[in-house]
Amino acid sequence: MKTHNFSIEFFPPKTAEGTEKLRATRAKLAELQPKYFSVTFGAGGTTQQGTLDTVLEIRKEGYDAAPHLSCVGGSRESIRDILQQYQANDIRRLVALRGDLPSGYGMGGEFRHASDLVEFIRAETGNWFHIEVAAYPEMHPQARSPQDDLQNFVRKMNAGANAAITQYFYNADAYFRFVEEAQKAGVTAPIVAGIMPITNSSQLLRFSEMCGAEIPRWVRLKLASFGDDTASIKAFGLDVVSSMCERLLAGGAPGLHFYSLNQAAATTAIWQRLV
Repeated sequence: MKTHNFSIEFFPPKTAEGTEKLRATRAKLAELQPKYFSVTFGAGGTTQQGTLDTVLEIRKEGYDAAPHLSCVGGSRESIRDILQQYQANDIRRLVALRGDLPSGYGMGGEFRHASDLVEFIRAETGNWFHIEVAAYPEMHPQARSPQDDLQNFVRKMNAGANAAITQYFYNADAYFRFVEEAQKAGVTAPIVAGIMPITNSSQLLRFSEMCGAEIPRWVRLKLASFGDDTASIKAFGLDVVSSMCERLLAGGAPGLHFYSLNQAAATTAIWQRLV
């Protein structure tokens, strides 16, 4: 398992209490020796400082860290400033995204697509950054069609991305099909599977509604049948996600990227089943 590209995602904490909690979470997850930690970037750059602070703290602890950078609502000047800041701090890895529009926000900014952002990063910084982009095995919620979505993905890769991380999913076939189609379209870079542990069914339903990730009917019904029985939800979630991860790795997925939601227990439990 150590040979795989295994990474863990956090969001920047907004309070002193959240910062302490994340430190404790990180100490536990660091024991799993992930290749790197990534830190999300709020819509329109709302968490810019928090993202950088968290990344710098992780690096100070001796681990590799990748800030996310979303360009929606950003100007070339503001993105250039952020890139220069990252370079000045010797940050070498970046997750480049279009990002979600904040509510009540027009499609502002000088970048329409993540491919524009990747192109800009390469033009400004050459090969300084290892760039990861997003992939959508079940189609981006705003894409016109699966074909359009695949073409957008290929454009991002051709603009200079080194690898991709998928949106989470619970259907391994969707991932394998997407990878196969991307490869037929000329993509040779690794496409790492994004993994969302299942610990809370109402939260999962809310997230999945927003990002277009499908929860298979049998999983949804089983979760509903547990009601408020958190222990059963977690045990079932662990079984479902672990067995999917096993199948993904056995089928050739180059790695797993865990959406930890700043919690350690679920990611650790899945990881322990895989080693």
